[in-house]
Amino acid sequence: MNSIIQMDSERHQGFSNFGFFDVYHKNSFKQPARTTWIDGWKIEYMAIADPKTIHNTPIVIVGGAFQNFNSYKYCVEQLFESGPVILIDLPSMGANQQITNVHTGESAAILALPDLSRMLGEWLDIVGVKKVAVMGMSLGSVVASFFADFRPEMIERMILMGVMQKTRKSWRMLLEESLHLMKEQRMDEFGQAVILYLVNHAKLNVTRMSPTAKKLFFRQMAEFSATEQERYEINCNRLLSLKDVPTPACETLVACGQYDSFTLPHENAAFALKCPNMQFAMIANADHVPQLQRRKETMNLFTRYLKGESIDDVDGVITLSREQLHTLERRGEERIYLKDPKSKFSHRHSSVEIAVDIVDISFFGALLELSDLSELDFIHGHPRDLSLHFQDAEGEFKVECLIFEASIKGIRLIFKHGSFDVADRLLKLIEFHKNLQISLELT
Repeated sequence: MNSIIQMDSERHQGFSNFGFFDVYHKNSFKQPARTTWIDGWKIEYMAIADPKTIHNTPIVIVGGAFQNFNSYKYCVEQLFESGPVILIDLPSMGANQQITNVHTGESAAILALPDLSRMLGEWLDIVGVKKVAVMGMSLGSVVASFFADFRPEMIERMILMGVMQKTRKSWRMLLEESLHLMKEQRMDEFGQAVILYLVNHAKLNVTRMSPTAKKLFFRQMAEFSATEQERYEINCNRLLSLKDVPTPACETLVACGQYDSFTLPHENAAFALKCPNMQFAMIANADHVPQLQRRKETMNLFTRYLKGESIDDVDGVITLSREQLHTLERRGEERIYLKDPKSKFSHRHSSVEIAVDIVDISFFGALLELSDLSELDFIHGHPRDLSLHFQDAEGEFKVECLIFEASIKGIRLIFKHGSFDVADRLLKLIEFHKNLQISLELT
């Protein structure tokens, strides 16, 4: 990947902090991204600094699939306490719209996450940066982990937020379902589904994700252009192809939201336990996007860590020892029992109905028993075409399901959650039965 390199300015010729970094000002994020081309692939970046810390180790931020540089507009000022900041978007990630190599015409889909990590290392060599601290969030955490495996000599410290070593089956099913919805051009459902996967709808009362932020997030997804849809597919397939994410040997902070329902806290903890030099922290009352819901607490945590200070007394942050991580609860939401467990499946393309009993349920899924075991073959053949029916004060409603496991012992499913309204209705129903269950236990 080292044959053809184009750079955006002569500032790349020999690394100098003052020559490479722009001094940060209030309009920095209004400036166009700088670019470097490597073998027909475009790297977009910002390199900004406060003169007081410009000579310190730079902090490279590798964001998620669709976070743009503006996502960090209100974060970087505090990070300047530690050092200058480099925001980077690799091909088809972040706001980088490149999905085709300008020389070969090849799709960015050929660039797996390890390839992007190697590209990050090559880019740092090109611009002459010898040592960095790295922050990787969501999809960016995987890129950062591979980078640490390939170029350990370059990393001073690392922060990973929303990371897992292996992907769980239910997680892969949700990603695959989002691709199905997009390919079927059910874009309103797609937009709502992606948000309901990333944002823990069952904990909105404590995460305080604003309705406006949720609506803007939804519109961004539902109105994806053809290029953005292709980028989403590329990044989903990158994640779906993951087998094992390497764990860094450097000083590493693994962080997550206390109520992260996308990369579960116990999955982040399992990753952390593989790291020889790690600290672990949960941002209280946040889910997969703490930087949006608890920006002050998240940035205080990151800045303290990057400066080498103790993170044990950061307000709004829960730190756990290696021993405590071994006992972290695996289940995000408790299962409850319905007063009337009888229900049914309906099929979205036919009149088929199948009687079931709900053994237990949470906002995210349920365990069922079949009334007629002869229906098992049909369920096996239609894992994404069935809806589970419920009854509340307003009448009957149904939630589309993904069948996770089906046997004579029972049916395990996860809810698709492609509708805010239906999700709210299910959440209210579960809360009603939860309170009913508590009152019965007290009498």
